[in-house]
Amino acid sequence: MELLKIDCLGKSLRLEGSLAGWQLLFWDNNLVSQKAASVDNGGLKVHQFELTQHHSQLASDSGEAQVLENKILVRLETDVVWQPFRFDYRLLVDEEVIAQGTRTEKDIERQMPEIPVTAPQKFSFVGLASLGFKLLKSAKVIKVVLAGASVAAYSWLFSFQFALALIACLVFHEYGHIRAMKYFGMKTKGIYLIPFMGGLALSDEKINTRWQDVVISIMGPTFGLLMSVGSLIAYHFTDNIFFAGLAAFNALLNLFNLLPILPLDGGHILKSISFSMNSIMGLIACVIGAAFGVYISYTLGLALLGFLLLIGSLEIVFEWRSRHQSHLLPLDRYGQIFSTIWYLATVAALVGIIWHLAGTGDDMLSLPLQILRS
Repeated sequence: MELLKIDCLGKSLRLEGSLAGWQLLFWDNNLVSQKAASVDNGGLKVHQFELTQHHSQLASDSGEAQVLENKILVRLETDVVWQPFRFDYRLLVDEEVIAQGTRTEKDIERQMPEIPVTAPQKFSFVGLASLGFKLLKSAKVIKVVLAGASVAAYSWLFSFQFALALIACLVFHEYGHIRAMKYFGMKTKGIYLIPFMGGLALSDEKINTRWQDVVISIMGPTFGLLMSVGSLIAYHFTDNIFFAGLAAFNALLNLFNLLPILPLDGGHILKSISFSMNSIMGLIACVIGAAFGVYISYTLGLALLGFLLLIGSLEIVFEWRSRHQSHLLPLDRYGQIFSTIWYLATVAALVGIIWHLAGTGDDMLSLPLQILRS
Protein backbone atom coordinates (compact mmCIF):
# COMPACT_ATOMS: atom_id res chain seq x y z
CA MET A 1 0.00 0.00 0.00
CA GLU A 2 1.07 3.59 -0.49
CA LEU A 3 2.18 4.90 2.90
CA LEU A 4 3.46 8.30 1.80
CA LYS A 5 3.71 10.51 -1.27
CA ILE A 6 5.29 13.97 -0.93
CA ASP A 7 7.42 16.38 -2.92
CA CYS A 8 11.20 16.13 -2.57
CA LEU A 9 13.46 18.49 -4.51
CA GLY A 10 10.80 19.02 -7.16
CA LYS A 11 10.19 15.28 -7.68
CA SER A 12 7.72 12.81 -6.23
CA LEU A 13 8.94 10.78 -3.23
CA ARG A 14 6.72 7.73 -2.68
CA LEU A 15 6.91 5.05 0.02
CA GLU A 16 5.21 1.70 -0.50
CA GLY A 17 4.85 -0.85 2.31
CA SER A 18 2.93 -3.88 3.52
CA LEU A 19 1.95 -5.70 6.69
CA ALA A 20 4.80 -8.15 6.02
CA GLY A 21 7.22 -5.35 6.93
CA TRP A 22 8.83 -4.57 3.58
CA GLN A 23 9.12 -0.97 2.40
CA LEU A 24 10.11 0.44 -0.99
CA LEU A 25 11.07 4.08 -1.46
CA PHE A 26 10.78 5.67 -4.92
CA TRP A 27 12.09 9.07 -6.01
CA ASP A 28 10.86 10.19 -9.42
CA ASN A 29 9.54 6.60 -9.91
CA ASN A 30 13.06 5.18 -9.39
CA LEU A 31 13.74 2.77 -6.52
CA VAL A 32 16.26 4.43 -4.18
CA SER A 33 15.89 2.46 -0.94
CA GLN A 34 14.22 -0.69 0.36
CA LYS A 35 13.66 -2.60 3.56
CA ALA A 36 13.10 -6.36 3.56
CA ALA A 37 10.14 -8.08 5.23
CA SER A 38 10.61 -8.88 8.90
CA VAL A 39 8.76 -10.17 11.94
CA ASP A 40 8.83 -6.63 13.33
CA ASN A 41 6.65 -5.10 10.62
CA GLY A 42 6.25 -1.75 12.37
CA GLY A 43 8.32 0.69 14.36
CA LEU A 44 11.13 2.98 13.31
CA LYS A 45 12.75 2.66 9.88
CA VAL A 46 15.25 4.97 8.17
CA HIS A 47 15.70 5.28 4.40
CA GLN A 48 18.78 7.09 3.13
CA PHE A 49 20.09 7.79 -0.37
CA GLU A 50 22.29 10.26 -2.23
CA LEU A 51 21.44 12.47 -5.19
CA THR A 52 23.98 14.04 -7.51
CA GLN A 53 23.37 17.60 -8.66
CA HIS A 54 25.36 18.90 -11.65
CA HIS A 55 25.97 22.58 -12.35
CA SER A 56 28.30 24.56 -14.59
CA GLN A 57 30.85 27.12 -13.45
CA LEU A 58 33.38 29.26 -15.38
CA ALA A 59 37.03 28.68 -14.47
CA SER A 60 38.69 31.93 -13.40
CA ASP A 61 42.01 31.27 -15.18
CA SER A 62 40.95 29.71 -18.50
CA GLY A 63 37.43 31.03 -18.84
CA GLU A 64 36.17 27.56 -19.79
CA ALA A 65 33.03 26.06 -18.29
CA GLN A 66 33.50 23.32 -15.71
CA VAL A 67 30.87 20.79 -14.64
CA LEU A 68 30.77 20.41 -10.89
CA GLU A 69 29.02 17.69 -8.91
CA ASN A 70 27.23 18.31 -5.66
CA LYS A 71 26.19 15.38 -3.45
CA ILE A 72 22.85 15.74 -1.66
CA LEU A 73 22.01 13.40 1.22
CA VAL A 74 18.31 12.57 1.61
CA ARG A 75 16.99 10.74 4.66
CA LEU A 76 13.42 9.65 5.38
CA GLU A 77 12.61 8.60 8.95
CA THR A 78 9.35 6.68 9.46
CA ASP A 79 7.46 5.21 12.39
CA VAL A 80 4.42 3.05 11.58
CA VAL A 81 1.82 1.47 13.86
CA TRP A 82 -0.67 -0.75 12.05
CA GLN A 83 -3.53 -1.11 14.55
CA PRO A 84 -4.79 1.53 15.04
CA PHE A 85 -2.96 2.89 12.02
CA ARG A 86 -0.62 5.81 12.54
CA PHE A 87 2.29 6.82 10.30
CA ASP A 88 4.78 9.48 11.41
CA TYR A 89 7.47 10.70 9.04
CA ARG A 90 10.30 13.22 8.82
CA LEU A 91 12.17 14.11 5.63
CA LEU A 92 15.67 15.61 5.86
CA VAL A 93 17.87 16.97 3.07
CA ASP A 94 21.50 17.51 4.11
CA GLU A 95 20.40 17.20 7.77
CA GLU A 96 17.78 19.95 7.35
CA VAL A 97 14.14 19.00 8.00
CA ILE A 98 12.03 19.97 4.98
CA ALA A 99 8.85 17.97 5.70
CA GLN A 100 7.27 16.09 8.57
CA GLY A 101 3.82 15.00 9.60
CA THR A 102 1.42 12.24 10.60
CA ARG A 103 -0.96 10.15 8.49
CA THR A 104 -3.98 8.19 9.74
CA GLU A 105 -6.47 5.76 8.25
CA LYS A 106 -8.52 8.68 6.88
CA ASP A 107 -5.56 9.80 4.78
CA ILE A 108 -5.12 6.28 3.38
CA GLU A 109 -8.82 6.10 2.47
CA ARG A 110 -8.74 9.34 0.49
CA GLN A 111 -5.49 8.87 -1.41
CA MET A 112 -5.30 8.02 -5.10
CA PRO A 113 -3.05 5.05 -5.88
CA GLU A 114 -0.05 5.54 -8.14
CA ILE A 115 -0.86 4.56 -11.73
CA PRO A 116 2.08 2.64 -13.27
CA VAL A 117 3.28 3.66 -16.74
CA THR A 118 2.52 0.91 -19.24
CA ALA A 119 4.24 0.38 -22.56
CA PRO A 120 2.08 0.77 -25.68
CA GLN A 121 0.73 -2.57 -26.91
CA LYS A 122 0.57 -3.78 -30.46
CA PHE A 123 -2.73 -4.29 -32.21
CA SER A 124 -4.56 -7.48 -31.33
CA PHE A 125 -8.11 -8.73 -31.68
CA VAL A 126 -8.20 -9.55 -27.97
CA GLY A 127 -7.22 -5.99 -27.09
CA LEU A 128 -9.77 -4.61 -29.52
CA ALA A 129 -12.50 -6.80 -28.02
CA SER A 130 -11.50 -5.69 -24.52
CA LEU A 131 -11.65 -2.04 -25.57
CA GLY A 132 -15.06 -2.59 -27.15
CA PHE A 133 -16.35 -4.19 -23.97
CA LYS A 134 -15.10 -1.27 -21.86
CA LEU A 135 -16.75 1.24 -24.17
CA LEU A 136 -19.96 -0.76 -24.10
CA LYS A 137 -19.87 -1.02 -20.33
CA SER A 138 -19.33 2.69 -19.90
CA ALA A 139 -22.10 3.68 -22.31
CA LYS A 140 -25.31 4.90 -20.71
CA VAL A 141 -27.44 3.07 -23.26
CA ILE A 142 -26.34 -0.31 -21.93
CA LYS A 143 -27.86 0.54 -18.54
CA VAL A 144 -31.23 1.14 -20.17
CA VAL A 145 -30.97 -2.06 -22.22
CA LEU A 146 -30.07 -4.17 -19.18
CA ALA A 147 -32.82 -2.57 -17.08
CA GLY A 148 -35.39 -3.30 -19.80
CA ALA A 149 -34.14 -6.86 -20.13
CA SER A 150 -34.41 -7.33 -16.37
CA VAL A 151 -38.00 -6.04 -16.29
CA ALA A 152 -38.91 -8.33 -19.20
CA ALA A 153 -37.23 -11.35 -17.61
CA TYR A 154 -38.87 -10.92 -14.20
CA SER A 155 -42.24 -10.13 -15.80
CA TRP A 156 -42.01 -13.39 -17.75
CA LEU A 157 -41.23 -15.32 -14.55
CA PHE A 158 -43.70 -13.56 -12.26
CA SER A 159 -45.75 -10.49 -13.21
CA PHE A 160 -45.10 -6.97 -14.43
CA GLN A 161 -46.01 -5.46 -11.06
CA PHE A 162 -43.72 -7.85 -9.18
CA ALA A 163 -40.93 -7.15 -11.69
CA LEU A 164 -41.13 -3.41 -11.04
CA ALA A 165 -41.12 -4.00 -7.29
CA LEU A 166 -38.09 -6.30 -7.56
CA ILE A 167 -36.22 -3.77 -9.73
CA ALA A 168 -36.96 -1.08 -7.12
CA CYS A 169 -35.49 -3.32 -4.40
CA LEU A 170 -32.37 -4.00 -6.43
CA VAL A 171 -31.84 -0.34 -7.32
CA PHE A 172 -32.29 0.79 -3.71
CA HIS A 173 -29.83 -1.88 -2.55
CA GLU A 174 -27.20 -0.92 -5.13
CA TYR A 175 -27.73 2.77 -4.39
CA GLY A 176 -26.52 2.04 -0.86
CA HIS A 177 -23.23 0.82 -2.34
CA ILE A 178 -23.03 3.93 -4.54
CA ARG A 179 -23.55 6.27 -1.59
CA ALA A 180 -20.78 4.52 0.36
CA MET A 181 -18.39 4.81 -2.58
CA LYS A 182 -19.13 8.52 -2.91
CA TYR A 183 -18.63 8.96 0.83
CA PHE A 184 -15.05 7.75 0.39
CA GLY A 185 -14.54 10.07 -2.57
CA MET A 186 -14.60 7.31 -5.20
CA LYS A 187 -15.84 7.97 -8.72
CA THR A 188 -18.78 5.71 -9.61
CA LYS A 189 -20.03 4.42 -12.94
CA GLY A 190 -23.60 3.86 -11.81
CA ILE A 191 -25.86 0.83 -11.38
CA TYR A 192 -26.16 -2.05 -13.84
CA LEU A 193 -29.11 -4.45 -13.62
CA ILE A 194 -28.25 -7.97 -14.82
CA PRO A 195 -31.21 -10.25 -15.70
CA PHE A 196 -31.49 -13.24 -13.34
CA MET A 197 -28.33 -12.08 -11.52
CA GLY A 198 -29.40 -8.93 -9.65
CA GLY A 199 -27.48 -5.67 -9.85
CA LEU A 200 -23.97 -4.22 -9.78
CA ALA A 201 -22.65 -0.90 -8.47
CA LEU A 202 -19.42 -0.15 -10.32
CA SER A 203 -16.45 2.11 -9.68
CA ASP A 204 -13.17 2.52 -11.57
CA GLU A 205 -11.25 3.13 -8.35
CA LYS A 206 -9.86 0.59 -5.91
CA ILE A 207 -10.32 0.61 -2.16
CA ASN A 208 -7.36 1.17 0.18
CA THR A 209 -8.65 -0.16 3.52
CA ARG A 210 -10.68 -3.04 4.95
CA TRP A 211 -12.99 -0.45 6.52
CA GLN A 212 -13.93 0.79 3.06
CA ASP A 213 -14.66 -2.80 2.00
CA VAL A 214 -16.94 -3.32 5.01
CA VAL A 215 -18.84 -0.05 4.65
CA ILE A 216 -19.33 -0.32 0.88
CA SER A 217 -20.46 -3.95 1.21
CA ILE A 218 -22.86 -3.52 4.12
CA MET A 219 -24.47 -0.27 2.96
CA GLY A 220 -26.39 -2.16 0.26
CA PRO A 221 -28.22 -4.42 2.76
CA THR A 222 -28.56 -1.47 5.15
CA PHE A 223 -30.40 0.57 2.50
CA GLY A 224 -32.44 -2.56 1.76
CA LEU A 225 -33.37 -2.75 5.44
CA LEU A 226 -34.50 0.89 5.38
CA MET A 227 -36.70 0.13 2.39
CA SER A 228 -38.29 -2.84 4.17
CA VAL A 229 -38.90 -0.74 7.28
CA GLY A 230 -40.52 2.00 5.17
CA SER A 231 -42.70 -0.55 3.38
CA LEU A 232 -43.68 -2.11 6.71
CA ILE A 233 -44.75 1.29 8.07
CA ALA A 234 -46.74 1.97 4.88
CA TYR A 235 -48.47 -1.42 5.28
CA HIS A 236 -49.55 -0.68 8.86
CA PHE A 237 -50.94 2.71 7.80
CA THR A 238 -52.74 1.55 4.64
CA ASP A 239 -53.39 -2.20 5.19
CA ASN A 240 -52.31 -2.67 1.56
CA ILE A 241 -50.90 -6.18 1.20
CA PHE A 242 -48.57 -4.99 -1.57
CA PHE A 243 -46.40 -3.05 0.92
CA ALA A 244 -46.26 -6.06 3.23
CA GLY A 245 -45.12 -8.32 0.41
CA LEU A 246 -42.54 -5.75 -0.67
CA ALA A 247 -41.19 -5.52 2.88
CA ALA A 248 -40.97 -9.31 3.30
CA PHE A 249 -39.41 -10.25 -0.03
CA ASN A 250 -37.03 -7.28 0.01
CA ALA A 251 -35.88 -8.40 3.48
CA LEU A 252 -35.31 -11.93 2.15
CA LEU A 253 -33.36 -10.59 -0.85
CA ASN A 254 -31.02 -8.54 1.35
CA LEU A 255 -30.69 -11.34 3.88
CA PHE A 256 -29.53 -13.64 1.06
CA ASN A 257 -26.95 -11.01 0.12
CA LEU A 258 -25.60 -11.11 3.68
CA LEU A 259 -24.74 -14.82 3.49
CA PRO A 260 -21.06 -15.13 4.48
CA ILE A 261 -20.07 -16.30 1.00
CA LEU A 262 -17.87 -14.55 -1.53
CA PRO A 263 -18.60 -12.66 -3.73
CA LEU A 264 -21.80 -11.73 -1.85
CA ASP A 265 -21.73 -8.71 0.44
CA GLY A 266 -21.65 -10.91 3.53
CA GLY A 267 -18.57 -12.71 2.22
CA HIS A 268 -16.70 -9.41 1.76
CA ILE A 269 -17.66 -8.33 5.28
CA LEU A 270 -16.56 -11.65 6.78
CA LYS A 271 -13.26 -11.57 4.87
CA SER A 272 -12.41 -8.02 5.95
CA ILE A 273 -13.20 -8.66 9.61
CA SER A 274 -11.50 -12.06 9.87
CA PHE A 275 -8.36 -11.20 7.88
CA SER A 276 -7.94 -8.11 10.05
CA MET A 277 -7.87 -10.31 13.16
CA ASN A 278 -5.40 -12.94 12.02
CA SER A 279 -4.54 -14.53 8.69
CA ILE A 280 -5.12 -18.11 9.90
CA MET A 281 -8.35 -17.12 11.63
CA GLY A 282 -9.43 -15.35 8.44
CA LEU A 283 -8.89 -18.47 6.35
CA ILE A 284 -10.76 -20.67 8.85
CA ALA A 285 -13.70 -18.23 9.01
CA CYS A 286 -13.95 -18.03 5.22
CA VAL A 287 -13.75 -21.82 4.87
CA ILE A 288 -16.56 -22.21 7.40
CA GLY A 289 -18.59 -19.66 5.43
CA ALA A 290 -17.92 -21.56 2.20
CA ALA A 291 -18.93 -24.86 3.84
CA PHE A 292 -22.15 -23.24 5.03
CA GLY A 293 -22.78 -22.08 1.47
CA VAL A 294 -22.29 -25.63 0.20
CA TYR A 295 -24.89 -26.83 2.69
CA ILE A 296 -27.36 -24.13 1.60
CA SER A 297 -26.79 -24.93 -2.07
CA TYR A 298 -27.28 -28.66 -1.49
CA THR A 299 -30.43 -28.37 0.62
CA LEU A 300 -32.17 -25.74 -1.54
CA GLY A 301 -30.88 -26.94 -4.92
CA LEU A 302 -29.54 -23.49 -5.82
CA ALA A 303 -27.11 -24.00 -8.70
CA LEU A 304 -26.44 -20.26 -9.01
CA LEU A 305 -25.47 -20.04 -5.35
CA GLY A 306 -23.11 -22.97 -5.84
CA PHE A 307 -21.51 -21.17 -8.79
CA LEU A 308 -21.06 -18.00 -6.73
CA LEU A 309 -19.58 -20.11 -3.96
CA LEU A 310 -17.01 -21.53 -6.38
CA ILE A 311 -15.94 -18.02 -7.40
CA GLY A 312 -15.79 -16.98 -3.77
CA SER A 313 -13.66 -19.98 -2.81
CA LEU A 314 -11.12 -19.07 -5.47
CA GLU A 315 -11.04 -15.52 -4.14
CA ILE A 316 -10.33 -16.88 -0.64
CA VAL A 317 -7.35 -18.85 -1.98
CA PHE A 318 -5.97 -15.81 -3.81
CA GLU A 319 -6.44 -13.67 -0.71
CA TRP A 320 -4.65 -16.23 1.47
CA ARG A 321 -1.71 -16.60 -0.91
CA SER A 322 -1.20 -12.84 -1.17
CA ARG A 323 -2.03 -11.99 2.43
CA HIS A 324 1.42 -10.53 3.18
CA GLN A 325 1.32 -8.33 0.07
CA SER A 326 -2.21 -7.03 0.63
CA HIS A 327 -2.56 -3.31 -0.09
CA LEU A 328 -5.58 -3.04 2.21
CA LEU A 329 -5.10 -1.46 5.61
CA PRO A 330 -6.65 -3.83 8.21
CA LEU A 331 -9.41 -2.96 10.64
CA ASP A 332 -8.34 -2.02 14.13
CA ARG A 333 -9.97 -3.72 17.12
CA TYR A 334 -12.77 -1.17 17.39
CA GLY A 335 -13.43 -1.46 13.66
CA GLN A 336 -13.68 -5.25 13.95
CA ILE A 337 -16.14 -5.02 16.86
CA PHE A 338 -18.25 -2.29 15.25
CA SER A 339 -18.38 -4.10 11.89
CA THR A 340 -19.44 -7.36 13.57
CA ILE A 341 -22.20 -5.62 15.55
CA TRP A 342 -23.40 -3.77 12.42
CA TYR A 343 -23.51 -7.01 10.44
CA LEU A 344 -25.34 -9.03 13.14
CA ALA A 345 -27.80 -6.19 13.86
CA THR A 346 -28.69 -5.90 10.15
CA VAL A 347 -29.21 -9.67 9.87
CA ALA A 348 -31.35 -9.70 13.04
CA ALA A 349 -33.49 -6.79 11.82
CA LEU A 350 -34.14 -8.42 8.43
CA VAL A 351 -35.05 -11.73 10.07
CA GLY A 352 -37.31 -9.84 12.51
CA ILE A 353 -39.26 -8.23 9.64
CA ILE A 354 -39.73 -11.60 7.94
CA TRP A 355 -40.84 -13.22 11.21
CA HIS A 356 -43.24 -10.36 12.02
CA LEU A 357 -45.01 -10.47 8.65
CA ALA A 358 -45.21 -14.28 8.71
CA GLY A 359 -47.26 -13.94 11.90
CA THR A 360 -50.09 -12.23 10.00
CA GLY A 361 -51.27 -15.62 8.76
CA ASP A 362 -51.14 -14.70 5.07
CA ASP A 363 -49.71 -17.52 2.95
CA MET A 364 -47.75 -15.19 0.70
CA LEU A 365 -46.22 -13.28 3.61
CA SER A 366 -45.21 -16.50 5.35
CA LEU A 367 -43.33 -17.77 2.27
CA PRO A 368 -40.00 -16.00 3.10
CA LEU A 369 -40.01 -17.58 6.56
CA GLN A 370 -40.75 -20.99 5.05
CA ILE A 371 -37.75 -20.56 2.77
CA LEU A 372 -35.56 -19.78 5.76
CA ARG A 373 -36.88 -22.80 7.64
CA SER A 374 -36.58 -25.22 4.71
